[in-house]
Amino acid sequence: MLKVRRSRLYTLWFGWYSRRQFRRYFNSVRVFMHSGVQEMNLGTPVIFYANHAYWWDGFWSQLCTEEFFCQNLHIIIEFQQLRKHRFFTRIGAFSLDRSRARSAVGTLRYAAELLTAKSERQNALWIFPQGKIEAVDKRPLFFFKGTASILSRALDTIPEIYLVSVVSRIEYLDEQKPDLFLSFREPHLVTAKEFPGADAMTTYMQRMTEQHLDELKEKIINRTFYDAKTVVRGTLSINKRIEAIRQFLHLPNE
Repeated sequence: MLKVRRSRLYTLWFGWYSRRQFRRYFNSVRVFMHSGVQEMNLGTPVIFYANHAYWWDGFWSQLCTEEFFCQNLHIIIEFQQLRKHRFFTRIGAFSLDRSRARSAVGTLRYAAELLTAKSERQNALWIFPQGKIEAVDKRPLFFFKGTASILSRALDTIPEIYLVSVVSRIEYLDEQKPDLFLSFREPHLVTAKEFPGADAMTTYMQRMTEQHLDELKEKIINRTFYDAKTVVRGTLSINKRIEAIRQFLHLPNE
């Protein structure tokens, strides 16, 4: 297993680099966030569980951490991918190898230890329970039980932990470049006494994510963006550049 080797310098560089990439490839990055997400008790750790539909998922988890939270970010990445890009361990990533049972169990134990470690910042784990990239509209979703297992192990040490559903969707709207939409639902506080078991918890997260994705899709269809915060605005696309040149030269629209 590849473990976290956090570096503040790498984290700062990656924050700059990821914003640069978002400005280059997207028209905007907009975030819908329930007010309760930023009102969490910082002494209680949190697991953000998300759908996995895009290559960009690891990038926006870091972006949101910088923009909205004061947290120790941790993120699970498949072993084969992380081995190719080891620098991600410098910003909080560690590996999961499902092909080796003993290693996978070790990863779950390590994740729980990271969540329950003493820290001045809130400990946060970002996880994509689908385990692989799948189409955003695929139904039903299938989640592996690893997230619920991490939750169970953490609750053996601490009395409670937050679960927060996060979903993403990329859409082409009125511009040449697409828009990335992210949505955070209200935190669900899970206590050791009320933990329903790994199977029931996994089913709950699957259904919550499906509903959440449908809600976000509906907002995009209806262009209901008034409560979204734009965290990144992209560079001008070709059509916008042409419009700017026409306006500057006072040329008529053809």
